[in-house]
Amino acid sequence: MGSFYIDDFLKQAVSVGASDIHLRAGERPAIRVAGQIMRINLPPLTDEDMNTTIASIAPEHLKDRISQFFDIDFSYEIKNCSRFRVNLGHQLAKNALVFRVIPYNIKSFEELGLPKTIESFADFNNGIVLITGPTGSGKSTTIAALIDYINEKYAKHIITIEDPVEFIYTNKKSIVSQRQLLIDTPSFADGIKYALRQDPDVIFIGEIRDRETVEAALNAAETGHMVISTIHTNDAIQTVNRIINFFEPNERAFVRQQLANTLRGSIAQKLVPTVDGDTRLPAPEILVVTPPVVDFIEKDELERVYELVKQGSYNNMVTMNMSLYRLYEEGHISKETALYYSDSKSELEQMMRGVYHGSNTKL
Repeated sequence: MGSFYIDDFLKQAVSVGASDIHLRAGERPAIRVAGQIMRINLPPLTDEDMNTTIASIAPEHLKDRISQFFDIDFSYEIKNCSRFRVNLGHQLAKNALVFRVIPYNIKSFEELGLPKTIESFADFNNGIVLITGPTGSGKSTTIAALIDYINEKYAKHIITIEDPVEFIYTNKKSIVSQRQLLIDTPSFADGIKYALRQDPDVIFIGEIRDRETVEAALNAAETGHMVISTIHTNDAIQTVNRIINFFEPNERAFVRQQLANTLRGSIAQKLVPTVDGDTRLPAPEILVVTPPVVDFIEKDELERVYELVKQGSYNNMVTMNMSLYRLYEEGHISKETALYYSDSKSELEQMMRGVYHGSNTKL
């Protein structure tokens, strides 16, 4: 028998602040702390270690599918420690596991260091709010803060459709119903369709992956529901094109019109390491859909939206550079870090020298 005990290892990883845990056959375990991967001084994991670990953590409904699929996502929980989102995949024909730590405690916008602008998204009664960014950019944590803020402030029915279920919500003013793919519903699109029959006010869709999910989300938003979801794009404005490109060219004008009428806002964020290296803070780009933005989406003139966002004070919109500049000015991140994460380094350098007048840099 191997001597690797997964629960003990995960507890230790959580205690030192790990955000992710990487396990691969033939390699030493690794954890990510404050954005940096660290190898743990343990023997390389054997095939037996990995097989035993997978057998002990995989949910019953997936155990007969593990050998049939290349990648499987599921949740795992250690009581009084943490929940985990788990991906079981393969690396050079060997099993590999990646755990994302999902804390029990849902942090507020203030605790996360997010601007208060995001709170205004909770006040919408219908439409779509999208949170975007690469894997590991804190999307799930920001969404959890938004959902729990609605939960605390309003008496609504919130339905989440997730793959897998991540944060667990406690009913406050709202009722929260959480559904997991392959257990409670076969797909995101089906989950949304049936959710509409369950008296929802807010529907959270774990991820927009395909055309069917986009169509179901737009339908839900058009029929008076608030839809929150994630999509993989690098900035808040690219998100519009990403959604439209799910459709054939002859359908895009109609979808663009639908999106212009239903999109309420988009948040794109990055997690950037602080000066002390102990943690990372979110740098969000925030697009608020105002009448001029609606007009630009309808006319397919998205490049003009960037100029609106850069006006800064205009309807509380925030560019990525404005967020990075604020974190730098407040002493949270170094100049080098700010510039490294910027998509427009020359503009950010001008802001730092105080010669850039195109933005209101105050958040």
